[in-house]
Amino acid sequence: MGKLKQLLPLADRPVIRHCLDKIISSGVDEIVAVLPENGSRIRDAIAGLPVTIIFNSDPESDMAGSVKTGLRAIETAATGVLICLADHPLVSEGTFRTLIASHRQGPEKIIVPTFGGKSGHPVLFPRNVIEEIYHSSTMREIILRDEERVRYIDLRDEGVLFDMDTREDYRRMLERISHG
Repeated sequence: MGKLKQLLPLADRPVIRHCLDKIISSGVDEIVAVLPENGSRIRDAIAGLPVTIIFNSDPESDMAGSVKTGLRAIETAATGVLICLADHPLVSEGTFRTLIASHRQGPEKIIVPTFGGKSGHPVLFPRNVIEEIYHSSTMREIILRDEERVRYIDLRDEGVLFDMDTREDYRRMLERISHG
């Protein structure tokens, strides 16, 4: 998109703040934000939030690389890890709460939100399962390895499908936010 999408304005604050504010208010115990090595402006935008900031020093890294970086900073007592993407700012606080509650009921399951039959984000992984990323190339590979350990939860939150990869995606998000 040519710009740091985490810093694009969405209503009254940057995209990254939309994401983090909802995660924080949903009751997540520990939040680790993995930023690119050149992410000092993103760090400044989230300063003051109860978030541990870690920099991923590999500029060619993909999501799996960022997850590996973030896992090193998570407390060992964590039973689950919620993988949230900064380009999904329309996920509702209720969705985060639902995923957390589902994890408490069945902590051995990977929990994938869906809307209209389509899988979305964020995905909640049991701690022991997410550790498989050290021996896998993608998060999808981990999910598909054993369908028996995956629970799909159909939600009324279309935000789980809205990501911001293009200018058109961003324009749609701006329209969605302005129409409530």
